[in-house]
Amino acid sequence: MHPPPPAFHARYGRVALVAGGSEGLGAELARGLAARGLDLVLAARRAEPLSALGAELARAHGVSVRSVAADLAEPDGVAAAVAATEGLELGLVVCNAALAPVGRFLAEPAARHERVLALNCRAPALLIHALAPRLVARGRGGVVVCSARAGHRGTALVAHYAATKAYLRVLAEGLWQELRPHGVDVLACCPGPVETPTFRKDEPATAGWLSLPPMDPAAVAEQTLRALGRGPVVVPGLRPALASALVTRLLPRRLAIALASAGTRAMYARRT
Repeated sequence: MHPPPPAFHARYGRVALVAGGSEGLGAELARGLAARGLDLVLAARRAEPLSALGAELARAHGVSVRSVAADLAEPDGVAAAVAATEGLELGLVVCNAALAPVGRFLAEPAARHERVLALNCRAPALLIHALAPRLVARGRGGVVVCSARAGHRGTALVAHYAATKAYLRVLAEGLWQELRPHGVDVLACCPGPVETPTFRKDEPATAGWLSLPPMDPAAVAEQTLRALGRGPVVVPGLRPALASALVTRLLPRRLAIALASAGTRAMYARRT
């Protein structure tokens, strides 16, 4: 085991909560934090992958891991995640749990939309509201919010998902300004497609030049942790960062929406 980087551990240790930490990007963020010597509280809906990841991290890095099997789309699930951090020296909060339905907005039942709002928006807002005061009281710490490049503009077939990611980015930007005078760093991670089980479950096709290939979640996690404390937003990967700059600064809004929507339709042609 390599010793943790002193600056990171001093500012964001000793314990990190990773909400949505059972697989994919959340699991890679947990691995990156464990490699930096932080003990972990992992919260997600399914108990088995949480336990397996916790055992892996404890074995590989000698860290302590608490697992909380809780549905973060429910108020009781958020409360359980908060309660699991009581008595711990919490230094970092990572909000990664999300739903990413693909399909026409009107075709999804209202209950599905309510769950997307609950998990993608309400849960991170309530977790930060409950836990950030402890970081402010310490005078140091961090919050990582997993947004997405999809939140930079509206996109057909993922309209609601993109809207929730826009909410998260804007929330993080505002909190970055509010909390940094108190020693708390806030970062919105805004990747493009990431090679995760959530991404693969809808069997996306290759969209050619209309969409960049999915990134390795370990690379996204590492770039995110390295960016913490350097600004309010990070777009991992050179090509995604350049594409994001093109979309947000140079293209007319209507063209950016049309191109993004064309790429999504190409990836999910069977869903249109």
